[in-house]
Amino acid sequence: MTTDPGEIAALIADLDHPDKPTIRAAVDKLIALTAYSEEARNALANRLSEPDHRNYWPAAYVLGHQNQPSGVVIRTLLAALDHREPDIRWANGLLLVRIAKEEGGVVPLLMELCEIGSPNQKRMALYCLRDLSLHDDRSRSAIVQALHDPEPTVRVAAVTSLKTRTDVDDAVRQKLLATYLQDMDDRVKNAVAVTLASLGSPDEAFLRALHEASLTGNGQIKKSVDAALKILQK
Repeated sequence: MTTDPGEIAALIADLDHPDKPTIRAAVDKLIALTAYSEEARNALANRLSEPDHRNYWPAAYVLGHQNQPSGVVIRTLLAALDHREPDIRWANGLLLVRIAKEEGGVVPLLMELCEIGSPNQKRMALYCLRDLSLHDDRSRSAIVQALHDPEPTVRVAAVTSLKTRTDVDDAVRQKLLATYLQDMDDRVKNAVAVTLASLGSPDEAFLRALHEASLTGNGQIKKSVDAALKILQK
């Protein structure tokens, strides 16, 4: 199948367009083109190394759909986890999860980002680790460490990322309980209440903490306590 160099150039130019629907349309067409066009793949790879573009993530997003994406592509996708637009962060995060299932080197980069990234990047990296359904000590440790992050929304992401893991041991449960008792942010406390309840087998200290919170907490805290108790009743 032949490709028109003019069409490729026009679509790549659209990746810098200020209108998101235009960018999305160009991305969709380029994903289809790069499936068979080496010329399109090369042009996009060159585009990633060119200076002064408005957007770099769309080119990486297209190339990320190819087998064995380059380090530049992966680094650009990781950088895009800090994009100001939530839907763009999530699109790149979902693609990184897909890549990480095939390329083992991506997971350590996500774990590193949990520690050194911006708040947006930390949250998205935590959600990526969650969605990969990992069961290893290193990824679990990276998530647990994020319970101490100075940004509350990162702590929330860490808490919720532990909810579906099957390798949460008593030590992690105790860290979650300490977070529930000590964290000053209600969003974090609410997330911990539901997560600990979802993990099952609650100890007396957690049940006592829920009871005390139901008596002294505000409306949102009481709502999370009720949700946790309903989960435990099931």
